[in-house]
Amino acid sequence: MQEEVFHIDFYDKKDKTRPAEDFIAALPPKMKAKVIRIVNMLRVNGSELREPYSKHLDDGIFEIRAQVGSENSRVLYFFMIGKKIVLTHGFVKKTPKTPPSEIIRAKKYREEYLSRKEQKNE
Repeated sequence: MQEEVFHIDFYDKKDKTRPAEDFIAALPPKMKAKVIRIVNMLRVNGSELREPYSKHLDDGIFEIRAQVGSENSRVLYFFMIGKKIVLTHGFVKKTPKTPPSEIIRAKKYREEYLSRKEQKNE
């Protein structure tokens, strides 16, 4: 019996760009391969995926953690009811802690995503 997997979705801005998808596409080949592998692990394991691959940051915002050499890439995401994960955006990490501005951006994207979803359902 095949286990149920999570659906991965990309947050899309009003101009239809997808920050997480664009970030992943622009990564160097080795880093891109590693991020995609971790996204696939996330799809299978969902909230069971932990460090070093995933970490809860704040208020339901999580990050995918990928490292190649001294480069650290992060892709932020959140969970939705119905086994759905929404990737918001990514960045190259240059400080020991994830910058608060990146967490705030993920929360803003989540609010916009949920707001648009509610408008569709009205």
